[in-house]
Amino acid sequence: MNTTKSTFALYFGTRSGFPGDLVSRARIEMSQVLQEMGHDVLMLDENATTYGAVETREEGEKYAAFLHRNHGRFGGVIICLPNFGDENGAAAALRDTSVPILVHAYPDEMDRMAPALRRDAFCGKLSIMDVFCQEGIPFTALKPHVVDPTGNRFRENVDHFDRLCRVVNGLRGMTVGAIGARVTAFKTVRIDEVTLQRNRITTEALDLSDIFYRMKKLRSNSSAYKAKAAALNNYADFSSTPAGAFDNLIRLGAVMDAVVQEFSMDAVAVRCWMELQQQLSISPCILLGEMNSRGVTASCEVDIGNAVAMHALSLASGQPPACLDLNNNYQEDDDKCILFHCGPVPAQLMTGPGRVTPHSIISTALGEECGHGCHQGRIAPFDFTFASMLTDAGRLKFYLGEGRFTEDHIPEEFFGCAGVAEIENLQDVLLHVGLRGFRHHVSLTPGRFLTPVREALQKYLGFDVAIPQNR
Repeated sequence: MNTTKSTFALYFGTRSGFPGDLVSRARIEMSQVLQEMGHDVLMLDENATTYGAVETREEGEKYAAFLHRNHGRFGGVIICLPNFGDENGAAAALRDTSVPILVHAYPDEMDRMAPALRRDAFCGKLSIMDVFCQEGIPFTALKPHVVDPTGNRFRENVDHFDRLCRVVNGLRGMTVGAIGARVTAFKTVRIDEVTLQRNRITTEALDLSDIFYRMKKLRSNSSAYKAKAAALNNYADFSSTPAGAFDNLIRLGAVMDAVVQEFSMDAVAVRCWMELQQQLSISPCILLGEMNSRGVTASCEVDIGNAVAMHALSLASGQPPACLDLNNNYQEDDDKCILFHCGPVPAQLMTGPGRVTPHSIISTALGEECGHGCHQGRIAPFDFTFASMLTDAGRLKFYLGEGRFTEDHIPEEFFGCAGVAEIENLQDVLLHVGLRGFRHHVSLTPGRFLTPVREALQKYLGFDVAIPQNR
């Protein structure tokens, strides 16, 4: 996956009585550093105001107009204070901004404290933060309070802000597809579509009968069929999959790709049993894993809530997500459990290429030749961030945490794709899940990104977020 880094609009604050040439130097320095990090930048023309910075309300309104003209071209605003700056101009410029805002200030140097040289941005940053709080303008401020843009700590702050921006902008206006109705037995994944819509998340629902009809219409000599067959053969070992089942997996995969494109879906949640097994002798697990591998978020069991959580995590990490069952204890270790699913884990998260098998559990009910499409393998060791989401009384509610997959042994007869997860205060997490009505599923992605994800969901999107590990 190649997640595009955010484009930033740069705002430069100044105040009369402080050296203005600091602004000119900051415009060059900030833009160079951010571009070196892979970010495109937008800046107000330096001739539009004094130094291209903002001090007065009038100049703030010019900057607001600049943002309006460039709406949709940037994912966040970085306020840069080369000197004290002016809080009134900043408020006028940014009170109607819909994207996240990072407040940054330059540090003073002890040998440059004379009136003609000093910055006092340390104090000015507090003034802007104060007025933003008064006006209800959400913003991000990180440690340290002042930081040199050429140093590593500034780069760490920008990385945090970039991930935050990607989550905010990726969830606002996202579309999630429900492929098939929720299975009657799985009331654990019920979701309120109206609550999602009021939070700018659209659900597009398609019946499985429509999917089956599209599969029948797909010609085996079409480019879509051939491309999907090649992609699947390159993705996993299908050597034990019967030709008829493989043909149906190709057709289903190609149709889901077409549906995602047709409805501009950012994520899908698929009804994965029993119709697919009964009528087509396949399970879609391997297809969902392959979709996640190439950046199309896909969950099983029509779990729309976790599809949204997966998408948020993947936006933050820039890596594939997975939706897994909180499935088994691991011996007597209170902080370990086995996370598992039948095979929708992306290959990048596995120890190596997996083997496509029938669904062992469904086979006991329907027969061994039903349900080809599970992905047998093991999850690799890595740190991860986890989350889940539900709707409750008109609110979107999340929990977040961090953990790691270990190298602990899992019995060979354990089917599907599984790994041993170590999560600090796991028992508190499980109580939170159970007592607050969260799903038996948990979403995760490689890396530890709890802090920017929490800030994005809570501060900018207004969702309820709990961290049960912190009890």
